[in-house]
Amino acid sequence: MRCFLALCLGALLCAPLAAAPQVQVVGLFPGAAVVTVDGQRQLLKVGQSGPAGVTLVSADARGAVLRVDGVDTPFGLSREYSGAGYAEPQRQQLSIARGQGGHYWVAGSINRQGVQFLVDTGASSVAMNEAQASRLGLDYKTRGQPMQVNTAGGVVPAWRMTLNSVKVGSLELLGVEAAIIAGGSPGEVLLGMSFLNRVGWREEQGVLRLEGKH
Repeated sequence: MRCFLALCLGALLCAPLAAAPQVQVVGLFPGAAVVTVDGQRQLLKVGQSGPAGVTLVSADARGAVLRVDGVDTPFGLSREYSGAGYAEPQRQQLSIARGQGGHYWVAGSINRQGVQFLVDTGASSVAMNEAQASRLGLDYKTRGQPMQVNTAGGVVPAWRMTLNSVKVGSLELLGVEAAIIAGGSPGEVLLGMSFLNRVGWREEQGVLRLEGKH
């Protein structure tokens, strides 16, 4: 701890500086970033300040510049800064055993609401039917973008939207693309490639292993 020493009335006074905040960038978007400051998570837009006065100076898909204690500092995704310097957080991992029907099932959540996922590497995004979306409180008809998708029953209406968060085990991603499909198909909520592409994954002898990327 750094001290400024001053001799005053024969006494030695020590005035410590405040500890530097711990800052981590956990989500990147054009002109915005999700940051964690001393455990507090917040979405910041360029020019906006968050906990401990941390300000987002710029952000794109490659990284962000944050003003921490008056100093503009570049951050990559999930790169953590503290008073002791930079450190990479430990990778989060999850192993899923093959289950019923030879499929991989895993409990998780969407926007903090509990969900049972069917892992589907053939699905381009997280996908669900209208009833499942309604149960999760997703306002897909207002906030979603209309589109059409090909299903076994033919071409049906659907909506594309961005989920605030998708989590399985200790792996949580923010801003995940999803498709809400009219009718009753798919019967299960599919954990597709809009999530899987953003984590490391591999299959080994009947076990699917997911690992958070740095």
